[in-house]
Amino acid sequence: MGIVTVATTPQSDLHDLDTSVDGPFTDTGADEVEDGDDAVRRAAGTGESSRASRHWWDRNADEYQDEHGEFLGDDRFTWCPEGLDEADARLLGEVVGKDVLEIGAGAAQCSRWLAARGARPVALDISYRQLQHSRRIDLGRGAAPVPVVQADAAVLPFADASFDLACSAYGAVPFSADTAALMREVHRVLRPGGRWVFSVTHPIRWAFPDEPGVEGLTATSSYFDRTPYVEQDEQGRATYVEHHRTLGDRVRELVAAGFRLVDLVEPEWPAGLEQEWGGWSPLRGRLIPGTAIFVTERG
Repeated sequence: MGIVTVATTPQSDLHDLDTSVDGPFTDTGADEVEDGDDAVRRAAGTGESSRASRHWWDRNADEYQDEHGEFLGDDRFTWCPEGLDEADARLLGEVVGKDVLEIGAGAAQCSRWLAARGARPVALDISYRQLQHSRRIDLGRGAAPVPVVQADAAVLPFADASFDLACSAYGAVPFSADTAALMREVHRVLRPGGRWVFSVTHPIRWAFPDEPGVEGLTATSSYFDRTPYVEQDEQGRATYVEHHRTLGDRVRELVAAGFRLVDLVEPEWPAGLEQEWGGWSPLRGRLIPGTAIFVTERG
């Protein structure tokens, strides 16, 4: 099975559909602003955000996998830079025999872990290049390939009640301009009682500079400012976009979509982990939360 590409850009933007992605573990802003781009806070709609994510992740997928591939592994399911693994946390519950949708899968490391434990995963990402890395890993391992689909998470190309579980480790949600619609889509494709578990940058981080050192410990922005973070080129076109929601915003979106909040996990920085990842570091991680994991069930 190859990469299935589905034209699921929101209807208002079908005229400028192109290829693809989302991936795990960014922070409030990309690791480095592209040469010539400006970092600003401004409005960014659904179509602009989707296009920026597709282009950014296709352009940076190789570097991302080179830099972070060792930490992510080929078949590790880790929720966050703090290193909380599903093998220990079991936030999804029992996965054997379950149909699982991984959203913003990147190179499908989490899906590969799920498949090894008897689940039937499908890995979805907006980036074609990220999904090519999934194929590269499968070919290198000589294993049966993980089924992958290239599509926008806000318009899922699946029938109602197709999956028992849905998960996302820093994929799709931070990059979507309309996460209320995304939550409704996930609810639609889940079966009753199905779990939807996703991790994102902890919202409190938006009040602090995205720096791993002491400069990242002083709040400089309002936590309540929902203006997107945008990197844009000289023509003012967005090349990277992230969207902020408060904890309350997220809970209200989930409840409105028909989910029940089971748990909100804020992983603590583990002793012995000295690796930095963008704005994550031992210094910051021991003082302020870096990740929020929402554990929900479909009503």
